[in-house]
Amino acid sequence: MKAAYRTEYGLSNVLSVRELETPRPTADEILIRVHAATVNRSDCHVLWGKPSVMRLFTGLSKPKMHTTGCDFAGQIVAIGEQVTSFKIGDKVMGFGSGFGCGSHAEFLLMKESKAVKRMVSCPEQLNYEEAAACIEGAFYSQGGVRKLNLQPGQKALVIGATGAIGSATVQLLKPFGVHITAVCRGQHVDLVKSLGAEITVDYEKEDWSKLNDQYDYIFDAVGITTFIKCKHLLGKDGKFLSAGGSISNVFTVLAAPL
Repeated sequence: MKAAYRTEYGLSNVLSVRELETPRPTADEILIRVHAATVNRSDCHVLWGKPSVMRLFTGLSKPKMHTTGCDFAGQIVAIGEQVTSFKIGDKVMGFGSGFGCGSHAEFLLMKESKAVKRMVSCPEQLNYEEAAACIEGAFYSQGGVRKLNLQPGQKALVIGATGAIGSATVQLLKPFGVHITAVCRGQHVDLVKSLGAEITVDYEKEDWSKLNDQYDYIFDAVGITTFIKCKHLLGKDGKFLSAGGSISNVFTVLAAPL
């Protein structure tokens, strides 16, 4: 099989396409033919080995995993004899790990115990490219949203609502009956409203930090602001969540002081 391959940390020039042996599943493993995968910011951190804390998980001096890739969409082509949760032919999509799972390859091997937590069936209405494109943002977004006690009628401000994490956040908040204000470019107003936003703020024309409102939740989906700069927009017990600037603090939750 062909795979992206590297032996050291660095920029894209450390990567090459190599011909590797196609893996075979053991008794508790699943073999997936990868039809699509993205190159996202998780991949960049894994490739660079930065911030340095990444290397505690990916290898201190050299990467432990030679093939890059964190997410995938594809089809199961082989399973071990002990696998019961999946079958050959299943179309699946998933996020293997923020520290890499080797999905930048024609085939990906995964243990069933990990697969049941890290992948789902691919919706029929999505092709593989569309499925792969929506995985990383949704994975990180739900990691923050599920920590919250969301209630109908609460208000949320989503900064960066058209990015991968931001657009997923808007969609995840909507079913809870949360009233969503989305910060985006004016050209994307129709898009974010179709995802569930009720109010939009064009950041190129209006300073969202001067909004005359208070929110139960503020989601900084692009890591451009801080809790201190936003706390005047938070109501009592309001929470600020940030995607931050690194993998380690994606959607860190901070509560406003009483």
